[in-house]
Amino acid sequence: MNDYLLMLADAVFGFFALFVLVKLLGKTQISSLTPFDFISAVILGELVGNALFEEESGIPQIAFLVTVWGLLIYATEKTTQKYKRTRNMLEGQPDIVIHKGHLIYDVLKENRLDINELQHLLRAKDVFSMEEVEFAILEVDGTISVLKKPEYQTPTTSDLNIPPTPVKLGRTVISDGEVIWDNLKEAKLTKKWLNEELHKQNVQSAEDVFYAEWQENQQKLFVALYHNKN
Repeated sequence: MNDYLLMLADAVFGFFALFVLVKLLGKTQISSLTPFDFISAVILGELVGNALFEEESGIPQIAFLVTVWGLLIYATEKTTQKYKRTRNMLEGQPDIVIHKGHLIYDVLKENRLDINELQHLLRAKDVFSMEEVEFAILEVDGTISVLKKPEYQTPTTSDLNIPPTPVKLGRTVISDGEVIWDNLKEAKLTKKWLNEELHKQNVQSAEDVFYAEWQENQQKLFVALYHNKN
């Protein structure tokens, strides 16, 4: 029984230690996972995992491993910030895979990226034909950035000489059948208003709503009910 309690204590401490480490290192460790970041995450997880199941290891050993590895990652990040020449080696650099509408075979080969994978990345950017692409850049985190040819670009309000309108975020007011009262209050809306809007859309209760969003720009309530696959 004591062994299980010790394992529980080690696991809880390891979880919070890693959580604090990620917070200290910043969001970029998650949002833009470079090859170096990926290796760091794998090794750190392995070190903590081994420490959890080693009988002679405990909280002090886990704390030591997390601290040492955190300092190494922090030192590496500082190095790349101070010395620009080290960035390409440690973080990698973006590569142009489509240049002025032409596929760059050598770059695709260097990055071990075949046509099917490139098409998949382009579709994720709402590009379903390579003919539309003027430039495509493979980023260091494996995503792709696309600049379409002029004839395929979506016109902006400035292109159409349309006066801009203020941009406002939609607010979630119902999630999984529960009313988000804080969001409703921030939008200066009331329970009575919500019920009236739901009744306008033939919805009897908020419990019947899977998701509802107040779209301030359009002054309307978007409602999504529960629907099964069949």
